[in-house]
Amino acid sequence: MNPPQTLPPYAHLLGCTIERTPDGVPELILPFADDVIGRPGFLHGGAIAGLLEVAAIAMLAHGLEEEGGGRIKPVTVTVDFMRGGRDHTTRAAARIVRLGRRIANVEAIAWQDDRDRPIAAARMTYRISRPEPVLSE
Repeated sequence: MNPPQTLPPYAHLLGCTIERTPDGVPELILPFADDVIGRPGFLHGGAIAGLLEVAAIAMLAHGLEEEGGGRIKPVTVTVDFMRGGRDHTTRAAARIVRLGRRIANVEAIAWQDDRDRPIAAARMTYRISRPEPVLSE
């Protein structure tokens, strides 16, 4: 598990934790709790969207670590809700579609019982500010 400071504050508000798959890819876990209830017995859509965004941020941070780091800012977020999130633990993972010098495109999915039956998916674009290279004399 990563140190808590690697997740944005909103992830802590949702009660998210992060695990690493055997190949080091971050996977977010959102336990069902009173703070994330929408209609009775279902997960709130905002909590699902937030989970997807946090999964994308964790994956992008992981990808940027390998390239010297950088700061990210969201540009666009599109969420497709596919089915209601029930009163179960929800997991989310993301993949980097393209990591350029200034822009990154990331996709994320959230699921509960079966990863092949996602409850929601998202596509996000982030602006990247990379550290200036140090010039040697």
